[in-house]
Amino acid sequence: TVAFQGIEGIPVDVQVMIGPGKIGMHIVGLPDKAVAESRERVQAALHASGLAMPPKKVTVNLAPADLPKEGSHFDLAIAVGLMAALGAVPGDMLADYVVIGELNLDGTLAAVAGALPAAISANAIGKGLICPAESGAEAAWAGPGVDILAPRSLIALANHFRGTQVMSRPQPAVRAPPANLPDLVDIKGQESAKRALEVAAAGGHNLLMVGPPGSGKSMLAARLPSILPPLSATELLEVSMIHSIAGQLSGGKLSDRRPYRMPHHSATMAALVGGGLRARPGEASLAHHGILFLDEFPEFSPQVLDALRQPLETGECVIARANHRVSYPASIQLVAAMNPCRCGMAGQPGHSCARGPRCASDYQARISGP
Repeated sequence: TVAFQGIEGIPVDVQVMIGPGKIGMHIVGLPDKAVAESRERVQAALHASGLAMPPKKVTVNLAPADLPKEGSHFDLAIAVGLMAALGAVPGDMLADYVVIGELNLDGTLAAVAGALPAAISANAIGKGLICPAESGAEAAWAGPGVDILAPRSLIALANHFRGTQVMSRPQPAVRAPPANLPDLVDIKGQESAKRALEVAAAGGHNLLMVGPPGSGKSMLAARLPSILPPLSATELLEVSMIHSIAGQLSGGKLSDRRPYRMPHHSATMAALVGGGLRARPGEASLAHHGILFLDEFPEFSPQVLDALRQPLETGECVIARANHRVSYPASIQLVAAMNPCRCGMAGQPGHSCARGPRCASDYQARISGP
């Protein structure tokens, strides 16, 4: 199987030993809580599939032992390793596959995040992939030469290796574009603003729109993706791998429309550039090769805005931990919108700001230079 660091899959060997000792199942190799709980899911799924655990000590080692193991996708690899140790499936055939998947208590398989990067990592080391049926369409995008098995249950997988129920390779699926997508052609007037959008789209420039409430800043930003070219094949895989790790590929279907992300101005630094307990991608990485739109720009925390400096310069978000470092791609086009002052009406005909010019200067000073 694999452990994920960013969008890369690090190979992990699942070693199973059944021997004398205290009866029970023990998982070692720096597992997190989800991996440790897989012991109960694996035992219940094997029992539901007609395989009884032997009354012996069962030790499962996830090697290398110094690499943290996170997530429920180790369930299937542990279960298949036990099935091989019990003689239910041929162990020599399993050596040609990377295995990921979460187990339900009835022995069926549940979809997991990261099927596409797992398939690409498996192909890089010359192996196939075994994943749940719900993740098969996503994994199939790794290429036609990747051997992919997508069973619905442990029984279906065992029958495939016995030759009694051979599974066909899943086919990649494309997500249909939603109806009535925002389009720049919908906007009447605003010729100068539309020209600015066209220049930004043609050159990949970042853009800041300043205007009073109701002037159409958010409406214009939402229609910028409509004049951007579709994702290339390489860009499509990069974007889809990030969304796969984040668990945001609905039904495993891919789309060539460029991402458009619009986080709320109360978003934290971890939400915007990535982080958290398991170092997940943030909004900047989810907008890779697309648009990151920050409405009410000065209302974002100054520390959060300053955290975007590195992604804008290097095209990646780096999350450092005490024992490892995770990097997510973040080649984004930043589009921001803001009012000219706190009250929003500075410089507008027929309106006077209560605090005068100082209101606008103080409000705009929340954005640090350059």
